[in-house]
Amino acid sequence: MRRFSQRHSLVTLSDINITPLLDLAFVLLIIFIITTPLLEQGLNLKLPTGDVIDKKKIDPKDVRTVQIGNDGLYMVSERWMNLADLSRQLVAEHRRNPRLLVYIRADKKCPYEFVASVLDNLEANGIDQVSLRTSPRAH
Repeated sequence: MRRFSQRHSLVTLSDINITPLLDLAFVLLIIFIITTPLLEQGLNLKLPTGDVIDKKKIDPKDVRTVQIGNDGLYMVSERWMNLADLSRQLVAEHRRNPRLLVYIRADKKCPYEFVASVLDNLEANGIDQVSLRTSPRAH
C-alpha cells in the first residue's frame, strides 16, 4: 500500500479571518449614520401664526400630514408627489381608515391656489376631516 505524505495534501485552515468582515460592518454603519438624517428631512416651512391649541387627543396613526412648498411641491409620508398621486394615496388611506385626519402645512408665502387645490380634492373625495396647521404666536 502506498502512503501519501502530509506535505502534498491540501491543508485546510480552521480559522476564519474576520478583519474584512469587521471592516465591512464599520463601513455599512458609517453609511447608515450619514444617510439616515438625509432621508428624514421634510420641507422647511414657515407656517402662519395662530392662537388655537389642539385640545382633542388624536391617535397619530389616524393623521396624515400634507406639506406644501412655495413652488407647489406636495410631500406626504416623506415622499414627493403631484396632486393626482396625493389624492389617490389619501383616498386609499381614507378607505382603509375612515377616521383619517389630514393636516395641511403650507408655507405662509405659499400661493393659496396650491392649498385650495388640495382642499378641493379632499372634499371631492369625501375626506372632510382636515386641519390647516399654524405655528403658535410668540407671547
